[in-house]
Amino acid sequence: MTISSTSGLIPSGSVTSSSIDVASIVGQLMQVESQPMTQLQNEQSGFKSTITALNTVQGAVSSFQTAVQGLTSLGQYQGYTTSSSNSALSATASTSAIPGSYSVSVSQLAQAQSLVAAGQASETAPIGTGATTTLNFTSGTISGGTLSSGIYSGATFTPNGSGTKSVTINSSNDSLSGIASAINAAGIGVTATVVDNGSSTPYQLVLTGSSGVSNSMQISVSGDATLSSLLSYNPAGTQDLTQVSAAQNAQLTVNGIALSQASNTVSNAVQGLTFNLTGTTASPATVSVAQNTGAVTTAVNNLVSAYNALNTAIQSVASYDSSTNTAGPLFGDPMVNNIQNQIRSILNTPISGTTSVYSTLAEIGVTFQQDGSMAVNSSQLNTALATSPSDIASLFSTVGKATDSLVNYTNSSTSTQPGTYAVNVSQVATQGQLTGSASPNLTITAGSNDTVNLNVDGNSVAVTLPAGTYSSASALATQLESSINGNSTLSAAGVSVGVTVNASGYLNLTSNVYGSASVVAVTGGDGSSGLLGSAPVQTNGLDVAGSINGAAATGSGQLLTSTAGNSSGLSLTIDGGSTGSRGTVSFSQGYAVSLNNLATSLLDPISGPIAAEVSGLNSSISNIGSQITNWQGRLASIQQSLTAQYTALNVMLGTMSQTSSYLSTQLAQLR
Repeated sequence: MTISSTSGLIPSGSVTSSSIDVASIVGQLMQVESQPMTQLQNEQSGFKSTITALNTVQGAVSSFQTAVQGLTSLGQYQGYTTSSSNSALSATASTSAIPGSYSVSVSQLAQAQSLVAAGQASETAPIGTGATTTLNFTSGTISGGTLSSGIYSGATFTPNGSGTKSVTINSSNDSLSGIASAINAAGIGVTATVVDNGSSTPYQLVLTGSSGVSNSMQISVSGDATLSSLLSYNPAGTQDLTQVSAAQNAQLTVNGIALSQASNTVSNAVQGLTFNLTGTTASPATVSVAQNTGAVTTAVNNLVSAYNALNTAIQSVASYDSSTNTAGPLFGDPMVNNIQNQIRSILNTPISGTTSVYSTLAEIGVTFQQDGSMAVNSSQLNTALATSPSDIASLFSTVGKATDSLVNYTNSSTSTQPGTYAVNVSQVATQGQLTGSASPNLTITAGSNDTVNLNVDGNSVAVTLPAGTYSSASALATQLESSINGNSTLSAAGVSVGVTVNASGYLNLTSNVYGSASVVAVTGGDGSSGLLGSAPVQTNGLDVAGSINGAAATGSGQLLTSTAGNSSGLSLTIDGGSTGSRGTVSFSQGYAVSLNNLATSLLDPISGPIAAEVSGLNSSISNIGSQITNWQGRLASIQQSLTAQYTALNVMLGTMSQTSSYLSTQLAQLR
């Protein structure tokens, strides 16, 4: 007798005449039982694929931001190229240069004075007794007299007002090489080297100053007599060193105007242009300055490339392929669609607040194509570059333009909105001043009246003037200014003063800083009353004050910053002028700036939409994981129960088979 599975509890093919395949039956039943968990696993896998796709989008937006950040700088659109018809000079241009051609002739290069000392038998042997010796260097102009074999006769030396700089020599550095090292380490603008001339006393110390006729050297030596007789140099007196090269200025003409410059790098002849002189010219050279249109073209193409790369990356995970009827994991995702829409909206919206002739990308040949990409019409771009190259900058970067030449855009914040804003100044920033109350004493005596203690913009310093009788109050003012500005504390703080003589013949010290932090005060010193009188007048600086867009703005120095309304965060530098209405300033943000700001918000790890969606998906994955864990426990119990049931059934079937066989045998015997 055969037991069939007509009850439906035992799958067909799982039963023999005496047993059933328990593992096969339970396995097939578990496939049915686990279908809900399989659906959860598939859903979890889909969410993970979506996160992977979102990471692709996030990476593409990040790369896009990096690209557009490189396009936000105004300077790259205002660059200029230069060329020279003569290799004897070249030029570099800043953003303030004016395009055009300049005729330049160079008849003489600037050079520094070089002095050489008498030869010594050793470079490393001590010279003199080792007593502490001071080398005092003074720079100035040598005039008059005659020069023969490197020695002046009948010449005069006039200090240039830069002060005296000292180098100390002692037993630790009193060889030629030690002296050279000490001078070089002092950083006084003098370079020292030791040369070997091949003679019986071959080693000579060579001193070279700074270029320019007013930078000739005078060296006084106090201390060791041997060092003094080796290194003292006074062009108007004793000269123990020999001049091998005279200090001289560069002589050139620019557009017919003669110029004399201390350096071969000439930066004050033409606005925004620096000439680098390397030789003289037999005839005038032509230096041409032109807009660097190549940089602008590169910037435009870089923006288009950056957008197309982003678009391609998004399409790779968010498009539908009709040929294969497959959709990307982000197809139809509203957040991703919104990213594309926001970027396209920015690129299609005209720039507001600009005074440029261009306000859209289409006007310079940049348009969207049917496939969603962007392309550049080179012909149209070249026409725009030829027409108004500087105006293209406003399409990409932040631009602020004021109608008043003494009002300059300085900065803005993310709160600043494009627009045109009125500027009103109620207080122009001023500089701190200290004005003497009497004519200065022109005779300065060391240790008697040579020191003045000052507080300059919060920095306390003691200044010592070189002893001597000055020819005029102006000469004394020049030396005082040099001594103050040469102070290391002030130099490190970036602080300086200007010293002039007013109409009454009194000294006037003016801080070069503007605003309430600008202070020049006398705090003591044995020479203070002799220089400034008994009751000098201290006038502290004032911050600029006024309004932008009709609302009161904050002032710091010359910087006026809006704190309210659409202009909030807009900072302007007020370079003097009058109080009252100062015209308007137009502020605009180009496409690169707006796209960079958008990318920043999209990539925000806390509030950004990509991060928010990834966070939501991770939460769903975690929740599904918990459900899967629960299902795994439930299915394990179900499998255990089914296995037990069908194992018992299998035993029963075995028993029934044995009984059937027994009955069949007995019945056969009865026949």
